[in-house]
Amino acid sequence: MFARYDKMAKAFTRIGKEIAIAVKQSGPDPSGNPRLRAAIQNAKSVNMPKDRVEAAIKRASSKDEKDYEEVIYEGYGPNGVAILVECLTDNRNRAASEVRVAMTRNGGNMADPGSVSYLFNRKGVVIVDGSGTSEDALLDAVLEAGAQEVNDLGGNFEVICEATDLVPVRQAIQAAGIDYESAEATFLPDLYIPLDADGAAKMFKLIEALEDSDEVQNVYANFDVSDEIMAKIDV
Repeated sequence: MFARYDKMAKAFTRIGKEIAIAVKQSGPDPSGNPRLRAAIQNAKSVNMPKDRVEAAIKRASSKDEKDYEEVIYEGYGPNGVAILVECLTDNRNRAASEVRVAMTRNGGNMADPGSVSYLFNRKGVVIVDGSGTSEDALLDAVLEAGAQEVNDLGGNFEVICEATDLVPVRQAIQAAGIDYESAEATFLPDLYIPLDADGAAKMFKLIEALEDSDEVQNVYANFDVSDEIMAKIDV
């Protein structure tokens, strides 16, 4: 139970930072701030209380709120897996130190800027609740808005588009009366490295260590683990 609440607290902290940077960039009105609207929707998806969301927006609007900057660190994990670590921080040195420690203590290595990022593409990803729509209806709603793929995840649908098309794709989904769970710009790899049980266990341990840092918003990596391997490891 404590692990569950710890994970929830970390999710709230990360969304609070995303709200802060969204408000600093484009103001506290979600109707005119797509990034803030996306952050609020993501807050709903993890059951972040409405009063905490409102408090985060109010706090971000004050001149005393910290100024967060976006920083991406690159590295390699077990079996040469490429890793991007996305941070929102008010202290770049602290963020770099925490990422480096998590990497080196868990079988990873830091990499020079540009040595890993070329393996990833910035994309918009919208996750849609599959119980409220069909794949055909979703395709009809998003194709003209710029969607590139619609994938059936087994219960949910994943809509992929260029990061610059994320807002019109999300708006097209809403206009069609379809509920979505999250919408965010993310990094998707061009190719994946398959991992065996040992490599997968090491990789998950490294990702967990990185995500334990409050400086870290997201971790992206180009590995693939089959269902058979997942069944063999305890995650």
